[in-house]
Amino acid sequence: MERTLTGRASRHVLPDGIIDTQNHIYAPDFPAMPGGPGLPIGMPDKKQYRRLCSWLGISKTVVTVANAYQRNNDCLLNVLQRFGIDAHGVAAIPPNINDKSLKTLIDKGIVGARIMDLPGGAYDFSYIKDLDQKTSANELMIAVQFDGNTISEKFSTLMNLESNFVIDHHGKFFKPIEPNSMEVDRLKQLIDRGNCWYKFAGCYESSAIGAPHYTDVAKIASLIANYAPERIIWGTNWPHNGAKSQEDYPDDMDLLDLVLDWVPTEHHKKLLVHNPAELFRFA
Repeated sequence: MERTLTGRASRHVLPDGIIDTQNHIYAPDFPAMPGGPGLPIGMPDKKQYRRLCSWLGISKTVVTVANAYQRNNDCLLNVLQRFGIDAHGVAAIPPNINDKSLKTLIDKGIVGARIMDLPGGAYDFSYIKDLDQKTSANELMIAVQFDGNTISEKFSTLMNLESNFVIDHHGKFFKPIEPNSMEVDRLKQLIDRGNCWYKFAGCYESSAIGAPHYTDVAKIASLIANYAPERIIWGTNWPHNGAKSQEDYPDDMDLLDLVLDWVPTEHHKKLLVHNPAELFRFA
């Protein structure tokens, strides 16, 4: 499978300084670890990703440790070293990590920890309370991904987090919900507390309706964009690991334009530049 890394220009006027807050980058020198899904087809590496950035106008990036690497951050740290100051990372961080090891990660560009409460994740939701003690003490954020339909049972824990955190992938409501649902009320309450962000990325992963408009995801995402424009961020979700064939592979500009259709024009710069710069500590 050959990934599409260039194409048409956006239908929107894109701001300067776009930050991609969700992607995974791989390298052949770093094998997949046991417990993960294995390496994706075609080895989506830094060189390919840079071409994508040129196409979409991405200036800075937040690379997230891939499930394939489980609790091993070596590939992530290697990528950050090669990118330099334009890249920060979200790592798999054990809650019992010692201060010296954590400082080493921070010095190498790590600004957050990943909680992945779905199959293949390295650290599930049961780790988040203990992890929060480490991340809050060191001004790190948490990227948390879970089945959004379970938000009520996770709500109390999320409401008590001291760290800044982002709910990944539009909340990932596998069973479609309505704007007036209890799940949306919970999401708003989390955002209102002041330390919760909402990420636009990978709408295809949870949409029951699917392409081209993903209307079930769109109606919730649009609601949140209007409700809390200061708490929304965006990511490519490259390299779209769910796509197993050329026919299934999405067009990244189509996905970006679709998100921008959901967000009022006056908030595009918040979504793409200002909000992620704040959450991920870009100067």
